[in-house]
Amino acid sequence: MAVLILTGPPGAGKTTVAHLLASEAERGVHLEADRFFDFVKGGFVEPWRPESHAQNETVMRIVAEAAAGYADAGYFVVVEGIVLPGWFYEPLRDGVREAGHDVAYAVLRAPLATCIERAGGREGQALADPAVVEQIWNQFADLGPLEDHVIEAGSARPRETAELVRARVVA
Repeated sequence: MAVLILTGPPGAGKTTVAHLLASEAERGVHLEADRFFDFVKGGFVEPWRPESHAQNETVMRIVAEAAAGYADAGYFVVVEGIVLPGWFYEPLRDGVREAGHDVAYAVLRAPLATCIERAGGREGQALADPAVVEQIWNQFADLGPLEDHVIEAGSARPRETAELVRARVVA
C-alpha cells in the first residue's frame, strides 16, 4: 500500500485536501505529522530552527512507523504536514520505504499572500506569524529535483486540488 506525503507551506490547503483524500478512500488515514511535534515537551525546539535537526529526524522516523503500521493494515495513508526536503522528507520517506511501502510526494503551493492570509486565522500558533510563514514558504519556493511534485493550489478549490493530487498519485 502506498503512502502519500502531502506537504506545502502553512496555509497552502494541506489539511483540507488530506482530509478529503483520506475520507474518500475505501480505507483511508489522515496522519497529521505536525501533531507529532506536540508530544515533545522537555527540550522541544521549534522545528523550523536549525538546531532542531536531531529532533526533526526522530519525529519523522516515528511518523514513518505510524504510517507504515496503517499501510500494513491495508489503509491508504496521507501523511500531511510541513515536510521539507533536507529537514523532514528524507527520514520520513526512508522510514516508509524501509517498512516496504511505496512513497508518493505532493507539494501544494499557493501564493505567499494567500498562505499568510489563511495561516493568520490560526491565533495562538507560531505558524500564524507572517514571518514564520514566509520563511517556510521560501523553503518550498524552489525544490530542485522535487519541483515536479508541485501542485499549484492557490486559486483551486480544495476538492479540485484533491482531484489533482489523486490523479497524480494514481499516475
